[in-house]
Amino acid sequence: MAQVYLWLVAGVTLGSMLACSLGEDVLCIHSLDNWTLLDLLRQLERIPPQLCLNDRIDFQFPWQRENFTQMHKTQRTCVRHVMLQQIFKVFITPHSFAAWNHTLLSQLLSCLHHSLEHLQPVEERNLACPHLGIDVRKYFRRIHTYLEGKKYSSCAWEAVRVEIQVHLVLL
Repeated sequence: MAQVYLWLVAGVTLGSMLACSLGEDVLCIHSLDNWTLLDLLRQLERIPPQLCLNDRIDFQFPWQRENFTQMHKTQRTCVRHVMLQQIFKVFITPHSFAAWNHTLLSQLLSCLHHSLEHLQPVEERNLACPHLGIDVRKYFRRIHTYLEGKKYSSCAWEAVRVEIQVHLVLL
C-alpha cells in the first residue's frame, strides 16, 4: 500500500512540475499546497468518520463541482483565497487547539498561511472577490454555528474536518 502511495505522490509531483514549466507558477504553488493541506487534514483524523455519521449535516457549500470548474480562473483564485482564510479562522481557535494534535495543527496553519501569502496579490486585483467572498463567509458561518451548537464535540470537529477536506479538493 505504501508503494502505491509513493507512486501517486511521484505522479502528482511530476505533473505539478510540468505545470510549473508551462508558466503556471501560481497554479503550481496552489496545487502543491493543496496536496499538503489535504494530507495534513487526513492526518488530523482522531476518530473514524463513520462513528460520527449522525453528526454530519449539509453545510450547503455554495457551488457544485461543475459550477466551480466553469468559473473563470480569477474567480476560482478569489474563492480559494477566501476559503483558505476561513479555514484558517476555523482552525486557529482555542477550541481547535483543544481538539487536535498541536504539531499537526501548527503545520496545517503554517501551510494555510503560506498559501494565503501567495494568493494575496492576486486577490487584491480581483473585482469578483467581494461577491464571491460573501457566499464563502456564509458557508463558514454555518460551520462555526454548527461547532458552537455541538459544543465543539469530537464528532462535530470530525464532521467539519471531513467537510473541509471534501471541498478543498475543488480548489
